[in-house]
Amino acid sequence: MPGGRYVEAVTDACFTLAPGESLALVGESGCGKSVLASALLGLLPGNAETAGSARLADGLDLLAADERTLARTVRGRRVALVPQSPAAHLTPVRTVRAHLEETARELTGTGSGRRPRSARTALRAAAQAAADRAAFPGSHLDRHPHELSGGLAQRAATALALVGDAPLLLADEPTTGLDRDLVERTVDELRAHTRADGRALLMITHDLSAAERIADTVAVMYAGRIVETAPAAAFFGRPGPRHPYARGLLEALPERSFTPVPGAPPELGALPPGCAFAARCAAADPLCRTRRPALIEGVACHHA
Repeated sequence: MPGGRYVEAVTDACFTLAPGESLALVGESGCGKSVLASALLGLLPGNAETAGSARLADGLDLLAADERTLARTVRGRRVALVPQSPAAHLTPVRTVRAHLEETARELTGTGSGRRPRSARTALRAAAQAAADRAAFPGSHLDRHPHELSGGLAQRAATALALVGDAPLLLADEPTTGLDRDLVERTVDELRAHTRADGRALLMITHDLSAAERIADTVAVMYAGRIVETAPAAAFFGRPGPRHPYARGLLEALPERSFTPVPGAPPELGALPPGCAFAARCAAADPLCRTRRPALIEGVACHHA
């Protein structure tokens, strides 16, 4: 960072995502969720460094793969992304239809080897089918990105990510800007995507209701670290979360106690020596403030 500072944006993130499984990664803004997704696809800025490994089923290490491998064999084909800021990922001078048709042609070969008129018909049908999957209205397919609302841009990005039917889908806040009916429809489509042919989903979200609807497993991130992982049924039901921060997230929901987590997360460039949540935790003691808890048996808390 400027001035020679070094920021640990994500540290010691460790999880396994099985075919057919949906993992919801939740936490406050700035905790490192989107950085993690960008790292898996080689989309971090030039001043970022990665360590460790992120292996697909055949052993390919995403963190060690070169740009050519990621661009030609991974992105969209084996790992697809619904970006957090879809408008910034859409080409401003091309329509949504043009985006979808190009993606269908490149990832699925639609239209290849056909006569021009037949190819155009096939691509048009593929674009319409992709739009339908993401509840993107066909009447807006010939619009440019700047003509779309935030919710429409989000649905366009989701449609693009689903075209290649990649075995792994990274969905970074895919329900932002959508009303509740569209949230549920989008979540159900993503869920169906994971159930088809054993695909997997890593969904990054602030929407705990959406996470409860879609997830098999929940991972909670705080200040760049995963502090709890649990089966979704146990996390949202009984016995509930074990980490005090995770409990606070659930209790902040309107349908629960509607009580916000007090305080604010620490700066990632100035993390305390002990538990990063200690300053906001009513149960914190001297041990919490001096020793960082390790993630053991699914929770990183000295008093879990």
